[in-house]
Amino acid sequence: MIRVAVVDDERLVRSGLRMILGTAPDIEMVADCGGAEAVETVLRCGAEVVLLDIRMPDVDGLTVLRRLRAAPEPPAVAMLTTFDAQEYLTAALREGAAGFLLKDSDPEQLVRAVRTLAAGGSVLDPGVTRAVIGGYLTAEDQAAATRAVSGLTPRESQVLALLGEGLGNAQIADRMGLAPSTVKDHVRALLGKLGGINRIQAAIVADRAGLVAGDPRGAW
Repeated sequence: MIRVAVVDDERLVRSGLRMILGTAPDIEMVADCGGAEAVETVLRCGAEVVLLDIRMPDVDGLTVLRRLRAAPEPPAVAMLTTFDAQEYLTAALREGAAGFLLKDSDPEQLVRAVRTLAAGGSVLDPGVTRAVIGGYLTAEDQAAATRAVSGLTPRESQVLALLGEGLGNAQIADRMGLAPSTVKDHVRALLGKLGGINRIQAAIVADRAGLVAGDPRGAW
């Protein structure tokens, strides 16, 4: 079972997400709470995946994300956002967010996203993808990260391309016919070569470098 926690200041949002995710046979909702008690609650219940509101009035989502990512065994965290929260997206990416989802995402999309996050993948809702990429492309380290793609081995480039599709390590292993441990080693190596970025940043770089299948220009 995938242990999931939802952190949002709106009780109705939490109830709605709990109801949606609770219908999946492989997902267990272990907690839902507001920002003030989020870190303690999430770590106590052992959530593997956290859906976290990016803006909350008591303790903001970026603060919660930062504290969760500092834990010895941090959960995968996807930020719940709206169309008017663009200024927060790049900051969340830099703090280690594994994805971005709109609060009104389709129920099936939410379930798929949780499964992807639990498998070590990253998720980007189409509604916020362009905003995330736009903010990241203006970052100082973007040019250096893009140039570093040319320094990857052919196998690392293959793995990066699949990261660009949002796949987790197990899915990449199945696609390439490799052991999950081998994929893990490749991911660790390529993230280091790209400047110590995280998986979702690597997915963006893969897209911009034209590595993502089906889109030779790397356009979303």
